[in-house]
Amino acid sequence: MAYIDGFVVAVPTANRDTYRQVAQKAAAVFKEYGALKVVECWGDDVPEGKVTSFPMAVQRKDDETVVFSWIWWPDKATRDSGMAASMQDARLKETMDPMPFDGQRMIYGGFEVIVES
Repeated sequence: MAYIDGFVVAVPTANRDTYRQVAQKAAAVFKEYGALKVVECWGDDVPEGKVTSFPMAVQRKDDETVVFSWIWWPDKATRDSGMAASMQDARLKETMDPMPFDGQRMIYGGFEVIVES
């Protein structure tokens, strides 16, 4: 069963190109370790909520944009080994130093796919 790692971050809008470059390099590493697809989405219609929302969840500042991303793995076992290997890979560490966003406000989690259409 497919497995997804999902992420939501607030990226300084001025760092869009830097973020894209970092994401492209990181995607290559994840794919080398078994990811089938890496998708990075730059928010352009992400409304503020009254109770909850993406901007509220990541404490988005006025000069930031919400980014929604996911990594598609063939299964959880591949994700577990692939993510562990990716986190130890020097290329990923170099790519993420420094991170073009505040990693403390990143929301992430792993999800089992239950419907795919």
